[in-house]
Amino acid sequence: MSASMPSQSEPPAAELERLCQRFRSLHVPGDPLILPNGWDAATARAVEAAGFPAIATTSGGVAATLGYEDHEGAPPTEMLAAAGRMVRAVDLPVTVDAEAGYGMEAADLVAALREIGAAGCNLEDTNHAAGEQRDPAQHAEWLRSVREAASSRKYDLLINARIDTYLGPLLSGADVSQADLTDDALERARAYVDAGADCVFPIALWEPDALGRFLDQAPAPVNILRTPQAPSLTELADLGVARISWGGLLHRGTMEQFEDVLSGVVAEAGAT
Repeated sequence: MSASMPSQSEPPAAELERLCQRFRSLHVPGDPLILPNGWDAATARAVEAAGFPAIATTSGGVAATLGYEDHEGAPPTEMLAAAGRMVRAVDLPVTVDAEAGYGMEAADLVAALREIGAAGCNLEDTNHAAGEQRDPAQHAEWLRSVREAASSRKYDLLINARIDTYLGPLLSGADVSQADLTDDALERARAYVDAGADCVFPIALWEPDALGRFLDQAPAPVNILRTPQAPSLTELADLGVARISWGGLLHRGTMEQFEDVLSGVVAEAGAT
């Protein structure tokens, strides 16, 4: 599958290289990049105004804003165009939640990310059409193709490999200890880093023992999702986390606040 992007000028190569190098430099174990997730140009500008050094997109928030479901329910052209508007709105490195790659060929995905000026991307190992995690060896080969496509363009794209091992049981309500899932998560992490990923993202990992073991044995910098169950930012830093993000949580919290405001308006209107 190939997705043609809306016509727009690519950022100058030197500027994109600056953004990519700056983004890479922010991934320091023990001094983590605090990386809020936005969903449009307005939220990107808010993140920049608040003083954060980089911003991530959230596929869930972007898809909802566009009127689609998350998990590749939106057309990739629309998702990438929205990310491009965020890139153009700020002078920060922007990393794009590219979900599972939208079924695009690696070269096409890399070209699209290069065109919008993304400094990095998230790529997850769930096959949304099948509703299951991909075979780690097959996913690693696809990640290798992404890295090779970026390298062939002299594009220093930072690849954050999302590992969904802990997510499935959480969503299904299965009673599984995260410690029992960590061998699989680490196997995937090693395969993905060997294939060219720069950072690994065991999403929904938060149980202390499993988290500590994963961090001790991870072959690359680790991104942790700041869920309510997760340790504090200070504790995550002390454990050696290199990057902390919020995924769709900031979007959901904002929508809940908006709904509360609307409830107040309804109540006030009903009282007149």
